Amino acid sequence: MKWRRLWSLRRWSHVFQRIFGYIASSEVSLPDKLLFLVPVILYWVLPDLLPLLPIDDIGFTMLLMNWFVSRVERKYPQLLQDKQRRTVR
Repeated sequence: MKWRRLWSLRRWSHVFQRIFGYIASSEVSLPDKLLFLVPVILYWVLPDLLPLLPIDDIGFTMLLMNWFVSRVERKYPQLLQDKQRRTVR
């Protein structure tokens, strides 16, 4: 991932607009959702057991959100196309 893209406010607004829709979507499979939810929940509940990751809880969650949104958009391109079609109308 390019650092310029990671620091982009436009990218983060895209991530925040899409994340909850992808988690709630019935088209995204449960194992894909769990790839995001399980690490985030474990990191929030058990942060002291992972001392080798010196990242704040919010930072860790945001990095995983960015990864999850880009992964879902690559794996399920029809979700992004449907969203764009609804926006144009």
